[in-house]
Amino acid sequence: MRSTKLEAVRGILERLISYPTVSIDSNLDLISHAADRLERAGARLTVSNDPSGTKANLFATLGPDRDGGIVLSGHTDVVPALTEEWRTDPFELVARDGNLFGRGTCDMKGFIACVLAKMEDYSRLDLQRPIHVALTYDEEVGCLGARQLVGELETSGKKPAIAIIGEPTDMKVIEGHKGCYEYTTCFHGTDGHGSEPDKGVNAIHFAAAYIARMLELAARMKERVGPDSAHFSPPWTTLQTGRIEGGSARNVIARHCAVEWEMRPVRSSDAAEIKTALEDYTRNVLLPQMKTVYPEADIVTEVIGEVAGLAVMPENEARELVMSLTGANLTDVVSFGTEAGLFQSLGMSVVVCGPGSIAQAHQPDEFVSEDQLARCLSMLDGLERTLVQSA
Repeated sequence: MRSTKLEAVRGILERLISYPTVSIDSNLDLISHAADRLERAGARLTVSNDPSGTKANLFATLGPDRDGGIVLSGHTDVVPALTEEWRTDPFELVARDGNLFGRGTCDMKGFIACVLAKMEDYSRLDLQRPIHVALTYDEEVGCLGARQLVGELETSGKKPAIAIIGEPTDMKVIEGHKGCYEYTTCFHGTDGHGSEPDKGVNAIHFAAAYIARMLELAARMKERVGPDSAHFSPPWTTLQTGRIEGGSARNVIARHCAVEWEMRPVRSSDAAEIKTALEDYTRNVLLPQMKTVYPEADIVTEVIGEVAGLAVMPENEARELVMSLTGANLTDVVSFGTEAGLFQSLGMSVVVCGPGSIAQAHQPDEFVSEDQLARCLSMLDGLERTLVQSA
């Protein structure tokens, strides 16, 4: 029976991988396919498009129409895959030595495939507790879909009790993680000939000063290791610059520069302190210097995404449930971000647990092992007992 179910998961995963749902592209074909499967299983569906109409979330429910349900959540988008770095077509599932290769196999279409396969089983049960499936868009670029979905759940009045986020954790139970805050800060100066730099406002130079201030704050954060952060790696709030773009030529004063940066706070107070410090430095130091030469100079920070961390809670129904289903006797925390904190903001108990290793995520030749998928299926099999019991 298990080998048959695993074969079904493999077939579903092959189809999911064939949809190249890179974050900059549409996920509608995948959502349509998943909706068809879930509708055939008898699920009640809600599909919500993003403002562009090219992407969508899917929220599906089996069982009674009441509070206290369990959400199985996964994001449908994947990071880009440069074909020249892959040994195989990244959007074609390839099996080799017990591993299944393809972009998104572990992050996180393997989990989604397991869930879609199990929903057919759940549909044959006398469900006493709702089971929900949440498939979101644009997790990789700021958890945009999950933010929309959580807002819609709050407005609808639906109150699931538990969420299991199936990010790759090697099926370990993760009860906490750092937040992930992403920004683009744009510096607008004025150009001129490089031989007379004082007559222009070099956006790159002011961007460099901004980054230097970030490094000072990053050093300050390293001194904040405490009991609430000791399990993280590294055990402090981090800042880092990921990309800089600006200027036109080496002998031209750069009128524009954009800095893409992020921070991963251990605690929300660190994030607030960093934001305030950078805003003060921008308003009181950098902008006055720029406007002295060019009154229309400006510095604008765009919020790409501010995703709260998953806070470790003393009481967590999700933690106790998933530990019992997986046989785990320990939990852990991680430094990478997920959508879990958004679900927790609704008052739900949340854990992260899914097949595959985060070490494979975002890498060429990404893969998930069939053993990991089998362990995920075992967890979802065990969930049947909870769903047929009165909450």
